[in-house]
Amino acid sequence: MNTKLTFAAALLAATMLSGAASAKTLVYCSEGSPEGFDPALYTAGTTFDASSKPVYNRLVQFEPGTTNVVPGLAESWEVSDDGLEYTFHLREDVNFHTTDFYTPTRTFNADDVLFSFERQLSEDHPYNAYVEGASWEYFNAMSMPDLLKSIEKVDDMTVKFVLTRPEAPFIANMAMDFASILSKEYADQLSESGSESDLNQKPVGTGPFQFVAYQPDAVIRYQAHPDYWDGKEPIDDLVFAITTDASVRQQKLLAGECHVMPYPNPADIESLKSNDQLTVMQQEGLNVGYLAYNTQQEPFDKVEVRKALNMAINKEAILDAVFQGAGQIAKNPIPPTMWSYNEEIEDDPYDPEAAKQMLEEAGVTDLSMKVWAMPVQRPYNPNARRMAELIQEDFSQIGVDVEIVSYEWGEYLERSKAVDRDGAVLLGWTGDNGDPDNFLAVLLGCDAVGGANRAQWCNEEFNNLVQEAKTLSSQEERADLYEQAQVVFKREAPWATIAHSVVFMPMLKEVTGYKMDPLGGHSFEGVDIAE
Repeated sequence: MNTKLTFAAALLAATMLSGAASAKTLVYCSEGSPEGFDPALYTAGTTFDASSKPVYNRLVQFEPGTTNVVPGLAESWEVSDDGLEYTFHLREDVNFHTTDFYTPTRTFNADDVLFSFERQLSEDHPYNAYVEGASWEYFNAMSMPDLLKSIEKVDDMTVKFVLTRPEAPFIANMAMDFASILSKEYADQLSESGSESDLNQKPVGTGPFQFVAYQPDAVIRYQAHPDYWDGKEPIDDLVFAITTDASVRQQKLLAGECHVMPYPNPADIESLKSNDQLTVMQQEGLNVGYLAYNTQQEPFDKVEVRKALNMAINKEAILDAVFQGAGQIAKNPIPPTMWSYNEEIEDDPYDPEAAKQMLEEAGVTDLSMKVWAMPVQRPYNPNARRMAELIQEDFSQIGVDVEIVSYEWGEYLERSKAVDRDGAVLLGWTGDNGDPDNFLAVLLGCDAVGGANRAQWCNEEFNNLVQEAKTLSSQEERADLYEQAQVVFKREAPWATIAHSVVFMPMLKEVTGYKMDPLGGHSFEGVDIAE
């Protein structure tokens, strides 16, 4: 198959279908397929890039390129003195998308806010289980069911969130992808026709780009929202060309078949930087890559076993082979660029002999286990298969036999959540809101077991520290509790922390206005192509 011709034909067809032969089209060679287009159902950045970033808005949003919270669909908000009531004043005259499959009859209002959150909060809501396996993973991992006492419509353009306790990161949390605002009118229309699942397949939002079509595992097409409240985008059409192989993404970029690509191979960074046709942006990633043991399954329920395995991993070798030096060894579950990072923690030493002895003392011999390797690239893990092979070799040195397994990305994420899952899972995280809670509670809290907590680890001491920290308004007091929580984490070793990475974004020189997201997303709002 001639990839160039096929892709060029797809773009030509897209332009013709849009009815604008002179339309300005930006092509993004994305690294994978979205699991769906309702961001509240998922946690993967690939899915957010294709759904919440182009299609939707939130009440508050992160200023591009920063973790600063700015107004979105809410023009302003107030917080009560006791920190229990947040009142949002909504933006007037915000239009939902008009598409081939939906024409709105009204503008955005409070009903849409209530719909977007109540479906996640109430098991009785008609859209609570509208797709098979709906788990509202973020919502639950962040303890939202316990936190939200009520969501009240004050009037058409005012909504009040009443909390059961103070929650320091609440406003930042409301800027996250799971808090995207959907159209209640569209959902009601789908219910009447018995097509509820289309909410996850044919999205309608208020965002900068409106959904046109999706060819699974191949291409997603969007058009600029002509009535966007913040002004029409400079580009007319946005195309996600799904290209899972980093080398192929690079070939397409160099051939001019796409304008922007994520997650280049670390070994290719220097040659990309030296190409005068390209711009290569870079920044320290707010991320961590890790190996999560299933702490509810034998023998990984024993801390001695987990510690022994951690001591068998040669992280320096992984950093050299997988990250090509573009990163640093991780000792904590949060990155060193984040406030409350505990500098005093000492990492587990690389000591295969001591690891072997520790396993023997724990009564574990002839251990066979699975290591799950992600099928996609991420800054926190540029090559999970290679990392798994290195860990396999390291574990063999202490008498542990490893089978490497993998699945398609959506299936990998779903299967790895299971409490009875076998072995250890390679995964990672890029922060969503700049707050330590987004790592420590979402990935390691008790509420996240069976969801984002792939270690299935519920430690009362750790959980109490993290939950208390959320209720405090003083960042200094919160930081002290998070530092204590990191001590508990290191002692109990539910993960092997592997690395934090540098993130690189190569693009053609003519791309202007792109801003790297410290939270790891890819947004094309405000991006243009120079003539």
